[in-house]
Amino acid sequence: MSDLEARREARRRARAEREGGGGEDSEEEPTQEEEPEEEAPAAAADDDEAEMEAMRLREEREAAAREAKERMRREEEEEEARLEELRQKKEEERKRRQREEEEREREEIERRERAAAEKKAREEEERRKKEEEERIKREEEERRKNRRKGLGGLSPEKKQKLKKLIMQRAAEELRQEAMRKKEEKENFIKNKVEPLHVDGVNNKQDLERIVRKLYQQYARLHEEKYDVELKIRKQDFEINELTIKVNDIKGKFIKPVLKKVSKTDAKLARFDRNKGGKESFRNQLKSTGQSKYALKEEEEAAKNPDWREGLQKHQEAES
Repeated sequence: MSDLEARREARRRARAEREGGGGEDSEEEPTQEEEPEEEAPAAAADDDEAEMEAMRLREEREAAAREAKERMRREEEEEEARLEELRQKKEEERKRRQREEEEREREEIERRERAAAEKKAREEEERRKKEEEERIKREEEERRKNRRKGLGGLSPEKKQKLKKLIMQRAAEELRQEAMRKKEEKENFIKNKVEPLHVDGVNNKQDLERIVRKLYQQYARLHEEKYDVELKIRKQDFEINELTIKVNDIKGKFIKPVLKKVSKTDAKLARFDRNKGGKESFRNQLKSTGQSKYALKEEEEAAKNPDWREGLQKHQEAES
């Protein structure tokens, strides 16, 4: 309001100066000078109201301008925030794509490294196999070159001697095995059969008691033998069944063991059968199923008809 008062004061001074400058005409026109003095307060009030209205309008325009600026500033801030968010999203997308690209590159590098390692391992394995084959070939060639009769290899005499030693060793082992089985059998019999004490047996009752005891022991052992044989037979049957099942599962067929038959006995039996009948060269020949002279006999019969058939036909015609 200080500006408003200053402007009012300035207008009052301007009016006072105008009034002071017009003093010469005051005597000639006294009525005209009195009228402005009366209208001065009303004009000042109108000017004040106009000034206040102008100031109000100016303040409203300034407030509207400030609001517009504030709105524009907020819009600019929102636009900047939106642009910043878009930039952040683009940056995140770029980083994500970069990470994916790096991950793909790393996987590709690892795959190539694995492929290279596998290839190197295969080459190393092939090289090792070739070296092993070459070494075996060289050793074989060296053995073939250094092999001499009676020196590097075994001569027939040494082979015969080695075979003789092996057979002697095998015979000794078989003899020891037979002795061991015999000892086991004797020990088993001793454990199963008690020794027979017949010393001091003078009467019939003691003898019958010993015989009855031996019979009971024999019956018990016979039962055990029967049980063992039955158990072995059952086990053999189960083993055979399981073997057949395994072969069926694997798809294999094992040729059964055939009983060996002497061909000499079969030949002798056939010779005995043939000996009882007629032994002629013609009987030993194989039959072809057709007669060698069948065609000739038919031709001869056609050329030489039987006269009895002709006579019979003639008699039938006359009758």
